[in-house]
Amino acid sequence: MIEASEQVYFAAPPLPYFLECGMTHYEPGDQHPNRKQLGIFDLIIVESGCLSIGEDDQSWHLTANQTLLLLPDRYHYSVKPIEEATRFYWVHFHAVGEWQQSGLDHSSLNQEAHYNRFLTSPYSLQLQKHWLLPYPEQAYHLMRTLNKAGEERESSAFWTQQQAFEELLRMMDLRQNDNYTSPAVTLAEKAEAYIKKNYRTEITSKTISETLNFHYNYITRCMKQVYGMTPIDYLSKYRLEQAKLLLLKTEWPIAEIAQYVGFENVPYFSNCFTNKIGLSPTSFRKQFTK
Repeated sequence: MIEASEQVYFAAPPLPYFLECGMTHYEPGDQHPNRKQLGIFDLIIVESGCLSIGEDDQSWHLTANQTLLLLPDRYHYSVKPIEEATRFYWVHFHAVGEWQQSGLDHSSLNQEAHYNRFLTSPYSLQLQKHWLLPYPEQAYHLMRTLNKAGEERESSAFWTQQQAFEELLRMMDLRQNDNYTSPAVTLAEKAEAYIKKNYRTEITSKTISETLNFHYNYITRCMKQVYGMTPIDYLSKYRLEQAKLLLLKTEWPIAEIAQYVGFENVPYFSNCFTNKIGLSPTSFRKQFTK
């Protein structure tokens, strides 16, 4: 049984993207090469044997079905020579967006910068640094797909590999697996889903608490831990996101948009929009029209 290890958080979009992959077979006496400052993430998935590898002042002895995510700005090295035949898969990938390792508050990832660029709420992809795969055969199948696609023509290989890589990320994303998701994250996501579904109606601390059957203060702590904001702050942010989209997609009057996204008071909507976006709703719309 593997003890809980550090986690690596990626703000998405953009998702990390696939670079290259392979399968390595070591015989006794072989060693993994020492590398530093590679500038890319290196995901290792051991199928058989034992691979002893270190990163800065940490080290691991990876056996069958275990994974390790090596970071791009660290020193990686062999802890000791291979003692038995060892087979492992590896994937190199790059992350354009922000990322950070646990120990820091992952809610501090620059969410507003990502929204301004992509016009969508960011998702925090959460990967375990050292993990025992719950579904190893699925991971090996995806790795074989990735490797086999490398033999195809580039126009075909690109899409096959990107799709398989994203499926691998999804399988390894702890937020997709209830067994690895903390109660705080689960409750925060339930609060988020409730807000998104009902943002056009009146939502208060009382309605949130009654719907989720938790004290509002606890819901707030969970939301701040996961999203860096209170439920009411998240509601306001989401309403403004929807207003932005309507300003771009429709010719509706400002008052109609304000009421549609849940603001009963139009001047209050305009003030909130201006304070958060830096432009009035009218000015925001004008910058995208001739």
